[in-house]
Amino acid sequence: MSSPPTPPLPLTGPNADAWLGGLLDSAMDAVIAVDASQRIVLYNRAAEAIFGFPAATMHGQPLETLLPARFRDRHAGLVGRFGHTGVTSRRMGGNTVLYGLRANGEEFPVEASISQLDTPQGKIYTAILRDITERVRAQRELAAFAAEASGIREQERSRIARELHDELAQTLTALKMDTISLRDQKGGGASEARLAGMLEMLDSAVASTRRISADLRPLVLDDLGLIPAIEWLVQNFMQRTGVACVLDADETIELPEPYATGVFRIVQESLTNAGKHAGASRVDVGVAREDDVLVVTVRDDGRGFRPDDPRKPQSLGLVGLRERAQLLRGGVEVRSEPGAGTTVEARIPVGEADA
Repeated sequence: MSSPPTPPLPLTGPNADAWLGGLLDSAMDAVIAVDASQRIVLYNRAAEAIFGFPAATMHGQPLETLLPARFRDRHAGLVGRFGHTGVTSRRMGGNTVLYGLRANGEEFPVEASISQLDTPQGKIYTAILRDITERVRAQRELAAFAAEASGIREQERSRIARELHDELAQTLTALKMDTISLRDQKGGGASEARLAGMLEMLDSAVASTRRISADLRPLVLDDLGLIPAIEWLVQNFMQRTGVACVLDADETIELPEPYATGVFRIVQESLTNAGKHAGASRVDVGVAREDDVLVVTVRDDGRGFRPDDPRKPQSLGLVGLRERAQLLRGGVEVRSEPGAGTTVEARIPVGEADA
């Protein structure tokens, strides 16, 4: 006969505290528990390693000791509100990066979840935290690399646009002048009709060259700056689509690269989307600065759509807008309803551009 199964070890009794302490100290993530007054009652070995405060000194200390000063008041309120929700556990911060404070005064990013438990001694909040310094650093390096690669592409576009404008367009114009001269000298008959056809093709080639050059890189952006370039975009949009477009922009805004190109492309792609899909009769473009944030809005009165409709995957245009904003550490919000038009709002932090 087989022997009966071994019963599980009890989680209560004289050895329970030692067992629980060993389990917590073997965890790779920081585990910190606080009471209702947010004073630390549990602080494991991983927390000691991450924060640098010895465990022996942390029991009874306020949780704010581990937080940068600018987050302390807000964090206390968030924990208090969480206690009233009745939710057992949840991730902290959502899409926002949270920060901790090491014993040496260094701030560092963390990923955290929080849980609550009612005990005879009162409510206990437990946070599990992970130091994500390396992950955030890698993300920033990747973003910097992507921004640099984008800048290199724009430089190449600028070079090709200059060559198209200065070389090919000039050559075609000179060829057109020679053709006109030849037509005037020969005069009459089939030769004149053929020369007229040649002139039409040359006109088309010159126009196409200038259009391709402008699409690659509008020289007005390099020569005159961001706001004149956006004014050119608006005029070009009205000529191509026949849709009224009104620009409200702060003429004093000046941005270095890569910000100027990024903002220009966001407006350009937003107008392209409006011209292709909106069926609008009017588009409003706004460029304004709010402290260290540049706010770009493109609003149309077209047919609109539901941005969260699962049956309609995001267009490449919207994906491109978000990618361009993320390269500049900003974000894009799209607000739309069927029959109520669409608003694209990009918010780009430009404090570093000033520096």
